[in-house]
Amino acid sequence: MIGFLKKKKGIKMGKFYLTTPVYYVNDAPHIGHAYTTVAADTLSRYRRLLGDNVFFLTGTDEHGSKILQAAREKGLSPGQLVDRMVQRFKKLWDKLLISYSDFIRTTQQRHVRVVENVILKLYEKGDIYKGTYSGWYCVPCESFWLESQLLEGRLCPECKREVTRVEEESYFFRLSRYQKPLLDYYSKHPDFVLPPSRMNEVVEFVKRGLKDLSITRLNLEWGIPCPLDKSHSIYVWIDALINYISALGYSQDDVRFSTFWPADVHLVGKDILRFHAIIWPALLMSLGVELPRMVFAHGWWMVKGEKMSKSKKNVIDPEWIVDRFGPDYLRYFLLREVPFGEDGNFSPSLFVKRVNSDLANDLGNLLNRTLSLVVRYCGGKVPSPAKDFPEDGRVREKVKNLASQIKPFMEKLSFSQALSCIWEVIGETNLYLDRCAPWRLAKEGKNERMQTVLYNVLETLRIFSILLFPFIPSGARKIWNQIGMKDEIESQTIKDGVEWGKLPPGIETRKGEPVFPRIKKEDFYETERKS
Repeated sequence: MIGFLKKKKGIKMGKFYLTTPVYYVNDAPHIGHAYTTVAADTLSRYRRLLGDNVFFLTGTDEHGSKILQAAREKGLSPGQLVDRMVQRFKKLWDKLLISYSDFIRTTQQRHVRVVENVILKLYEKGDIYKGTYSGWYCVPCESFWLESQLLEGRLCPECKREVTRVEEESYFFRLSRYQKPLLDYYSKHPDFVLPPSRMNEVVEFVKRGLKDLSITRLNLEWGIPCPLDKSHSIYVWIDALINYISALGYSQDDVRFSTFWPADVHLVGKDILRFHAIIWPALLMSLGVELPRMVFAHGWWMVKGEKMSKSKKNVIDPEWIVDRFGPDYLRYFLLREVPFGEDGNFSPSLFVKRVNSDLANDLGNLLNRTLSLVVRYCGGKVPSPAKDFPEDGRVREKVKNLASQIKPFMEKLSFSQALSCIWEVIGETNLYLDRCAPWRLAKEGKNERMQTVLYNVLETLRIFSILLFPFIPSGARKIWNQIGMKDEIESQTIKDGVEWGKLPPGIETRKGEPVFPRIKKEDFYETERKS
């Protein structure tokens, strides 16, 4: 059984369940998919460092008319298309070192069974009824819109493409019934949607009034048949949202579901916030299921202020970047460059500047020159520290306080601020090494002092590697190994691992190739030709 710690700020400690959206597989994964998934992976690795039992879910959304259309364009069956695309997503996640617990596909029977069960329960509750839908439908977004919501020229408010007039028999969910319960819940749980600006958007939208929601399509070839009427298929967005409970075995596996639900964080892009902050909680209220603790909507990555689009030929291919530079550089840039929740601009010059400055110069150079000094003056073995000087205590205290300093930022998903804290201390450690100058101490015969300084820097690198493991797991592991640590970095926890003095004197360091080599801007420009 899992031991549960005290609740803090609405998060149940001891277990941690977080999700990405299930990604729509009508096309290849892009930088937006990578952004959400890297953030989720970083958070999951951090919660494991805290000692939590983490369940990290990702997966693919595989039904709907857009899938059917894409498959026909490629001369494939829908099943063939989604199978191919799923492998592309899994391949990219492997390259980005994504440590998911489960990968759910909405075509899997374990999901289909739960969707059917949910629809029947909603019907029994009196929240589903049969009627006629008359309005506008956007095929690319798989979304229904009211006339009043359309942009000028009858364009979709999300993708700005033309919508289609639809009038057909449909089953509806009584979303209007949950307008007041939702507003009451938002009022009592102000952190349910973050950042706060997104919560304001959601509240204002709900206050304007909720209409009942069409949840089926008639005669759709590629979808889950509605258990109430087999001539109807479940609307793809209802199908997709249910993955968050179907993966835990809702109505199928009570032990697993009760262990991990409610979700502690749903990570989503801001363009799909309304589905997660309005429709999803309303469905859960109808089912009598506890609501997620948080829905966090992040911003978009853009190029020169424009959203990435194949038609504009400004798409950044994350797989090419990882193949060229490795996973850490992309992970670090995405998490460090822009506050999580805001929009950001992606450019080769920004990418190169950030990784060279922070990873190659600050952290990589600190590791390389320290290990070189250890090889030169200590025979490649971790030296033993001796008498403390005031400057030793100052750098030690900064490092010892890092874990508690980044904790509030990680709880708010402020990844860039957490990294900023760590890099501030990396900078202090570089200054400490420069000012103490162990190479000069060695020349002056002050070997004990020289050894103390080198030990202190190596110990800061050990602690840095643990705290950076959620963000840049490959590079953090290499640092851990090069300073001579024998056990696995994955086995470390913040509670025990960042305690000062855990680096054993006398162990052999293993200096190797630079962990973070510098890159050139011209190398990156190939991505634009490859994309």
